[in-house]
Amino acid sequence: MHALRIFGWSLAITVAGVALAGVLGGPKTAAIVAILAVLEISLSFDNAVINATILRRMNEFWQRIFLTVGILIAVFGMRLVFPIVIVALTAHLGPIEVFDLALNNPDEYAARLHDAHPAIAAFGGIFLFMIFLDFMFDPERDVQWLRWIEEPLRRAGHLDVLSVVVGLIALLIVAEAFSGDAIQQVLTAGVAGIATYLGVRGLGEFFEARGVGADDDDAEEAEKDTGDATAVVPAGAASAAEATGGKGGPNALVLASGKAAFFLFLYLEVLDASFSFDGVVGAFAITQEIFVIAAGLGIGAMYIRSITVYLVRKGTLQEYVYLEHGAHYAIGALAVILAISIETEVPEIITGLVGVGFIGVALISSLLRRNKERGAGADEGDGPDERQREIVTARS
Repeated sequence: MHALRIFGWSLAITVAGVALAGVLGGPKTAAIVAILAVLEISLSFDNAVINATILRRMNEFWQRIFLTVGILIAVFGMRLVFPIVIVALTAHLGPIEVFDLALNNPDEYAARLHDAHPAIAAFGGIFLFMIFLDFMFDPERDVQWLRWIEEPLRRAGHLDVLSVVVGLIALLIVAEAFSGDAIQQVLTAGVAGIATYLGVRGLGEFFEARGVGADDDDAEEAEKDTGDATAVVPAGAASAAEATGGKGGPNALVLASGKAAFFLFLYLEVLDASFSFDGVVGAFAITQEIFVIAAGLGIGAMYIRSITVYLVRKGTLQEYVYLEHGAHYAIGALAVILAISIETEVPEIITGLVGVGFIGVALISSLLRRNKERGAGADEGDGPDERQREIVTARS
């Protein structure tokens, strides 16, 4: 029942969306909407894992905002309005002209969007690459999956600016090696991607580190006895922790609210935008109808958000400890794919399989680790009994 509550809206919107598409456009249109939804889910499953690592730091109120306001931004903003804005900026046309172009001349609209792909790929690729670098260079990360790769990078991460330096070097390499005649376009979009990443994430961490938010949301504060010290728990934090099942859920003492959660929410939306680039562009290979694209990708986006909340509520990331690693490796691979796609077309199936592959291997590794730890715990638990039996045998 708990899973049904989380996925209920996604299932309902799927049925309504596919049925409406069938009524308005026939069975073929309904099938295209379903195909686009599957495409979005396959391309963005790693997005759900990354979203969950951020969403679990936010209180229950902001988790609801992510599912309500956030989905409106994802469906109408990123899947419908964003392509129109991109074409308007790159083609130097007005938004109304571009919207008319999308309705009455979808082939020309798709061609204009394709022309804007270098900027889209550069912005989204460098944004995702910065996420990957910050994860790999995090000096406080204790759990490591591929230790021979991650440990040297973790140690190097004590130099705070390293991720930015590596990101800028990577942008220069992409501009020179993969951009062709679009060097200036790629450099401009890439720098904007780095600035956006540093700005939104930096503001979120700034407010979160200073505990801003509880007063802004008129939240009550509760005191929790921790022995010699007293901890302040933001209102809603305890309920959010309970909703995760307690054992695997987020620590109630670090749940963000107010301004901190607001900027984390903005970060999530920009992150979703970066993941949606390849889906939006790839959808035009299936259909040129922007409303059909928005419907199909929007349904997929609903499932991604439902999966995100499910991972948070169930504490899945705490139980399967390498999922976050696999998702970040998938992000790094997607960033490389976006860079390559500036000049060379990369089939969407490759993009989807790479992400699913990393997460699948990470899931298997997590299961093996969990079983090993449980086995070790069981052996330790049997230890005293075995020793007691040995003593009894010796005495007899």
